[in-house]
Amino acid sequence: MKGETNGQDRSGTHLEQDICIHIFTVSSAMVGVCLTVIGLIRVVITLGRGDTLADDFLAGDALLFLISCLLSYWALRSRSLHRMHRLEKIADGIFILAMIGMVIICALVTYSISVPARPGTG
Repeated sequence: MKGETNGQDRSGTHLEQDICIHIFTVSSAMVGVCLTVIGLIRVVITLGRGDTLADDFLAGDALLFLISCLLSYWALRSRSLHRMHRLEKIADGIFILAMIGMVIICALVTYSISVPARPGTG
């Protein structure tokens, strides 16, 4: 029985480390995506097509992804199982919050592009 418990704990820990690895890799990639889109938005603004708050929101979103990435890395490096669980939950929550922010930002950008400019404002 004791061997079975250790095997289950080991596979559970492996699964949690696997989740941390996924959060780490995806959130670091999303930081790059946010920074790329910020650059593209700045190019559009420089060309004189208008000004938007999307790049500011994306910078905040990139910061959330970066925090999630760092927390998941810290969880992977943690020797304490309790600390790893806590850091993983925090990283997961921040990651989900950043993903929701990304969806909202994309919807706002899409809406602002699809709405024609008011006469006399441009």
